[in-house]
Amino acid sequence: MTLTVVIADDEDLVRAGLRIIIDAEPDLAVVGEAADGAAVLPVVRREQPDVVLMDVRMPALDGIQATARLMALDDPPKVLVVTTFENDDHVYDALRAGASGFLLKRARPDDLVKAIKVVAAGESLLFPAAIRALAGGRSAGRPAVPGIGRLTAREGDVLRLMARGLSNTEIAAELVVGAETVKTHVGNVLAKLGARDRTQAVIAAYESGFVSPR
Repeated sequence: MTLTVVIADDEDLVRAGLRIIIDAEPDLAVVGEAADGAAVLPVVRREQPDVVLMDVRMPALDGIQATARLMALDDPPKVLVVTTFENDDHVYDALRAGASGFLLKRARPDDLVKAIKVVAAGESLLFPAAIRALAGGRSAGRPAVPGIGRLTAREGDVLRLMARGLSNTEIAAELVVGAETVKTHVGNVLAKLGARDRTQAVIAAYESGFVSPR
C-alpha cells in the first residue's frame, strides 16, 4: 500500500527536497503541496492524504493554526511537523493542536521516511524523549484532563508505557498479555482522554501530572 503525503512549507527548495526524498520510496508518494498554512486545507480536502508534512512557521497562517483546521475535518490526516529547532514552543503547540510528531529539517532522508511511516501507522510514539523534553517546562497551569481519573489500573499502565515510546507489541511483552488486548486498552485510553492518537494521549498524561516528564 502506498502512503500519500502533502507537503506544506513556504520555502520552494524545502518542498522540492522533501518531494525528491519521498517520491524515491516505492511505498510513498507526494500528492500535493502548499506554500502556506492557509492553502493546506483545500489541498488536503482534494487529495485526502495519509500524512501532511507541516512547517510550523509560515507567513499568512502558521502550522499550528493549519493543524487545528485539519483536525476539525471528519477524517483528518496525520500531521508530522517539520521544524528547524526541536525546542521551539511552536512545535509543542502544534503537537497540542493535533500533530502526531515532529522531525527536524536537518534529519537524514531515511529518518524522514521512517517518521512518515511511524506516524501513519500510529502504533508507537515518534521520538518520545524529545516530546517529554518539550512537555517538561510547559505543563504547569494546564487544565486537568477529566478522563485520567476514569482509567483502570491496567489502562494506566498502558499509558505509562506509551509515554515511554513502546509500541503495542512491546507493551504486550512488558505486561505479558496479547497484542490484541493491548490494542483494546490503547483504544480505551484514547477514548477516555478524548485523544485522537498516542501523542495526544501522552501529552494529556504529562499535562495532568499522571506521568512526569522529568
